[in-house]
Amino acid sequence: MSSLAKVMSKFRLAVVQLQVSSVKADNLSRVRRLVKEAAGGGGQVVLLPECFNSPYGTSFFPSYAEKIPGESTQVLSEAAKENKVYLVGGSIPEEDGGKLYNSCTVFGPDGEMILKHRKIHLFDIDVPGKIRFQESETLSPGDSLSMFETPFCKVGVGICYDIRFAELAQIYSRKGCQLLVYPGAFNMTTGPAHWELLQRGRALDNQVYVATASPARDESASYVAWGHSTVVNPWGEVVSKAGPEEAIIYADIDLQYLSDIRQQIPITAQRRDDLYAVTSTQEGSG
Repeated sequence: MSSLAKVMSKFRLAVVQLQVSSVKADNLSRVRRLVKEAAGGGGQVVLLPECFNSPYGTSFFPSYAEKIPGESTQVLSEAAKENKVYLVGGSIPEEDGGKLYNSCTVFGPDGEMILKHRKIHLFDIDVPGKIRFQESETLSPGDSLSMFETPFCKVGVGICYDIRFAELAQIYSRKGCQLLVYPGAFNMTTGPAHWELLQRGRALDNQVYVATASPARDESASYVAWGHSTVVNPWGEVVSKAGPEEAIIYADIDLQYLSDIRQQIPITAQRRDDLYAVTSTQEGSG
């Protein structure tokens, strides 16, 4: 392997676990500062949490929603360009055509938007005595798979509840993604039970890196996020993990290691496509 190939087979991912407040301007200011800090720490791809510009909750989405492009995505564009990073902009409430979406935008080092992912699976759950939450009260679901290319690897994007649907990760892997990113905000019920388990499962099943970015925990919020942003490798090991507080975590993504894992346990070649298949019914990465 040439020295250039060796360099390109590794890159640094930075995950920003942001403390989100009810003041949008403060959230955006904090994003600027922390993206700069993440880039200063060597981050070449930077991941922000779900709903980084707004408190998480159906009562907040209408008043914090923006058009895309808009105020928050302008900040993301500038932060990506100023720091020369690929910036996965967590998610924001998006208003379009009278509908609201939970949307993730991705910006390249030139500041151009290269992707918009609308959360496909809406978080409608009811765990008696613990938590009831219905995103569909205000949000509409997206209808597109979302992948983007970097000089390092292809990346697949989901938002929070999307991680529970194994088929999405399988399709991303089959389409060449080596890193899956899920901005998310699991809560104090589902977080300790499933947050890490789901990430390790998606990484192991598909022999990919998986990264999640949560808001930092705010005990006074109406919806309390679990925190614990995490990066998992293709062996299913946690390689980097935050606590509940605001933090930036880093992980060196090693694509040669990923390739080695796939050669050692060649599940892709061993799949019984004569018996089963997981396929996408639409193409596109918008």
